[in-house]
Parts: sequence; C-alpha cells; structure tokens
Amino acid sequence: MFSTAFKPTKLASLSLANAIVMAPMTRSRALNGIPNELMAEYYRQRATAGLIIAEGTSPSPNGLGYARTPGLYTPAQVAGWKRVTEAVHAQGGRIFVQLMHTGRIFHPLNLPAGAEGVAPSAVAAAGQMWTDQQQLQDQPTPRALTTTEVQVTVQEYAQAAHLALEAGFDGVELHGANGYLPEQFLNPASNQRTDAYGGSVANRARFMLETIRAIATAVGAARTGIRLSPWGTFNDQPNYPEIDETYAYLAQELQKMGLAYLHLVNPSYLGAAAARTVQTIRQHFTGALILNGGLATVEAIDEALNSGLADLVSLGRPYISNPDLVARLQHQVPLAPSDPATYYAPGPGGFADGYTNYPAAKREELSIG
Repeated sequence: MFSTAFKPTKLASLSLANAIVMAPMTRSRALNGIPNELMAEYYRQRATAGLIIAEGTSPSPNGLGYARTPGLYTPAQVAGWKRVTEAVHAQGGRIFVQLMHTGRIFHPLNLPAGAEGVAPSAVAAAGQMWTDQQQLQDQPTPRALTTTEVQVTVQEYAQAAHLALEAGFDGVELHGANGYLPEQFLNPASNQRTDAYGGSVANRARFMLETIRAIATAVGAARTGIRLSPWGTFNDQPNYPEIDETYAYLAQELQKMGLAYLHLVNPSYLGAAAARTVQTIRQHFTGALILNGGLATVEAIDEALNSGLADLVSLGRPYISNPDLVARLQHQVPLAPSDPATYYAPGPGGFADGYTNYPAAKREELSIG
C-alpha cells in the first residue's frame, strides 16, 4: 500500500525507516527500577517503528512515583538500558528515551529508600496511586522544592541525558506533558511559587525551558526532543485562562533551540480553542513535529503528514498488542486487540503476559493483506 507514512524519512541527523513513531508508554515491568531482558525483548519486537520513544524513565530517585518504572541514574540502570538499545539497533531500529520525573504524582511506597515526593508547591494531586504493597492509596502532599533544589533537579535531568548516550540511546525526550513535573511548574493550579519559577507565564515556563536546554547541552540539540500536552487534564491538571499564551511562548522559545522534534499530544478534539493552540504551536515551531492522538488509520496518518501539520506521527496503544504494527498497517491486516488488565501489571502467565507474548501477523496475512 502506498502511503507517506511508510516512506523513509529524516529526523535531524537520523535516517528513519518510516514516519511512524512508537509513543512512550509506561508498562511497569522494571523491577527495582532497572530495565531487564524482558524489556529488551519487548522493544526488539517493535523495532520496525521509524523511531521508538522508550517509556517514561526517571532522572532521579525522587521521580520514581509509580510501581516498577525504570530510572536512569545508576550504573545498573545504564547497563539494563544498554541491553535494550543493543536489541533495537540489532534490528535496524532507532530509539530515544523519555525522561519523566513524576513530581507530585507519587506514593512513598513506590520510592526507593531516602527518596521523597517533591513538586513546585505542596499541593497534592487528586486521585489514588497503585502500590504493590498496599494496592490503591491516596496520593499524599509533596514537599515543595526550594529554589536551589529546582536547579539541582535540572542538573539531574542533564546527568540522566549523559547516561542515556552511555546506554546507547539515539537521543532523549523530555516529558513535559501529562501532569508530570515540568507541566506541574507550568500550571498555576499546581505551581503557587513566588520565586523566579512561579507567577508569570515566563516564570512558570522557566523550569521546563531550563531543563530542555540542559538536556540539549548534554547530548546535543539534534538528539533532543520534548513532549507537550496543551489542554490535557491528566493527573489533576485543570485548564487555565492563559493556555494559548503559555504554549505560544514555549513554542517560540523551543524554536530557538534547534531541537530534533516537538512531540505534541493533539487536543484538537476538545474544541475550537484547543485546535487553535495546536495551530499556534505549529506557527511558532517550524522544526520537526511528531503528532500523537486520533490517528487510528493509515488515512488519518497520511492526512496529518500531507497537510504539513505533522512530520511524523506517534501511536501508543496499538503497539501494545501489535509488535509488527508498521507491517500490519502497510498490508491492511486487522490489528490485534490488547488486554487492558495487563497494561501495567502481569497477567496469569507472569510479566511476559500481555507484554512480549503478542504474536506478529502470519506471513500469509501480510502477503494477501
């Protein structure tokens, strides 16, 4: 099937086999925060994506808010991730890591000894958090970072970016979306600071911009991307009046950096104001844009690519149960359904269940599809 999506493309200095990106998805298989052989197999199976963006990975012990999520701040974690990147590269794939500090989205039972939940302000997020020890628990109030600690946290991201290259990643994505630490600084509901990191739009954007600059300095701008989710309310991040102004400012500042890409969670389905913000971002950021969301068919993917709104598209959930997603889309083979019960937890067969045991399509299906 002819489609723009399946043509080889460029992303900064990288040559990609196609324009389809595997979006980062937390799968909660990293026991003790360390990537393992099962994770290497999971990503190896999906290496036909033009680019894989690996799951949210904490740059510090304080950022490991969820159960069984990986980090990138110890030698053991670097070694674990190296097995992953080697497995992907052996298949001809490309892989970035997404650095994700959960901030106030945490529970102490999910943190290593000595770590604590920290955030822009001492404002708890509504909702509960899964813990393996006590199941669902209310999310507690985090401790507000001091100004000095904010700057230390920026450097933790930079150090994790250094380690990403040591682990063999092709680049680094900053998770600035979905209500995690950088977006907690952006949103006035979770940021009630009165120092240089709170108050005005520029001040609330300061942490995110300082962090992405630090990562770009560590690994090179051409190996650096960022993910944003304007109008998203995930993790108790309510909308606020100056959203469009905030993301226009971010896009203008990000444009100056020469980043590999901006990865945008598309909120256009939420209405005219949200769609206008997408257009505002695209107007100010003219570098490579990866669009995520609402792209369930090849026709929708091609429309986004051919319209100029996106340079690449990312898909998440379809990759859970379709390791050969690119081939299935290209040959019009129906997608296999996934089991939501195993998204973040093992099935009856163990941690591989619902993770690495989804089969690829049969050769005869691809030849007649």
